[in-house]
Amino acid sequence: MKNSENLQFFLKTYKSTPPEIVFEWNDPETAAKGWVVINSLKGGAAGGGTRMRKGLTKEEVMSLAKVMEIKFSVCGPSIGGAKSGIDFDPSDPRRTEVLKRWYKAVFPLLKNYYGTGGDMNVDELKDVIPITENLGLWHPQEGIVNGHFNSSDGEKINAIGQLRYGCAKIIKDPTYAPIDSEDYAVADMITGYGVSESIRHYYNLWNNGDLKGKKVLIQGWGNVASAAGYYLASHGCKVVGIMDRVGGIIRPEGLSFEEVKSLFVNKDGNKLSGNLMSFEEANDLFWDQKADIFMPGAASKLVTKEQVGRLIKKGLEVISCGANDPFIDNALFFGDNAAFIDSSVSVIPDFVANCGMARVFAYLMQPEAEMTDGAIFNDVSETINEFLKKIREIDDSKLDITRKSFFNSLKLKNSLL
Repeated sequence: MKNSENLQFFLKTYKSTPPEIVFEWNDPETAAKGWVVINSLKGGAAGGGTRMRKGLTKEEVMSLAKVMEIKFSVCGPSIGGAKSGIDFDPSDPRRTEVLKRWYKAVFPLLKNYYGTGGDMNVDELKDVIPITENLGLWHPQEGIVNGHFNSSDGEKINAIGQLRYGCAKIIKDPTYAPIDSEDYAVADMITGYGVSESIRHYYNLWNNGDLKGKKVLIQGWGNVASAAGYYLASHGCKVVGIMDRVGGIIRPEGLSFEEVKSLFVNKDGNKLSGNLMSFEEANDLFWDQKADIFMPGAASKLVTKEQVGRLIKKGLEVISCGANDPFIDNALFFGDNAAFIDSSVSVIPDFVANCGMARVFAYLMQPEAEMTDGAIFNDVSETINEFLKKIREIDDSKLDITRKSFFNSLKLKNSLL
């Protein structure tokens, strides 16, 4: 069979295989519902973050768990994919109490074979770690250490100690954060850093060029999107548009680095703040801007094929998926629309571009990991670069990068071909 036929076979089989564990929760005090979906306990454990949004569905969580398992084939460790999702409005004042009851309910999973972290509207350092520590967990990744590594007590203490220190480590190197403004931890910056590095490596591998002067459009302004925007601007990119659910900024000539830095430092939680045009006005203008780079970094399944087509007509070169599964589609993931977009423009998939935090967890579980800012951030960059190099070696086409990435990852997962 040809590679494309093999990919379709593997994708169809992978999508249709039911997850190993689905845990469902109904909050006794609110209308909140939640799910942990563990696609498999490959290697004795599974990992994936916790997200919260109103209208979240079990199907979305199932899709994200499957993509998470593919992500681990990129960044390690060799474990199963999982995801937690809570259907609840994160702006509701009862949010923290909902999270406390949620983590109490899933505590046995987190202790034995499931590791979690932050995701959409759930913060690693402000929510996940303090709540789970109060319940008696050493670290939210403890289940992976117990289930996958089968470590001795000494090795377990060392790994969890590195996780506790490394994720919350305050960045001191100004290369990696605007340390003159306030304190930023590794967990605040690393996923957005990986997204920006995926774009930088793309241009090095496929375009033999740097990022200076490239025009960027960014959808969303949460932790991932805003950090990626900050790093891209620091490389000399011109951010010509930012849009999130509260409004947007359109600047065809490009925002200066200082302007992007100010928007990053002064964001309102995970939203843009400042002098914004309305969402409706921004949305009308956003998709017809001339840009080289588009970075979807908001919720899943928001971007249409038609919107991407408008950007391509204006000269779009690459999409780097800061958001998980960003395209509106007819399948759990990589459906017809995603495949069409992938065949029309360069697309760096989510399981590569936004693997930064997952890679940090894997890095910190290694014995005697170097704990400097440079070591942690460079490890993420090199992990992404090495994977993209393998894709570039398949052929030199700038198209079908996601398809080739899926093929490579599923090949590794299945140890076939």
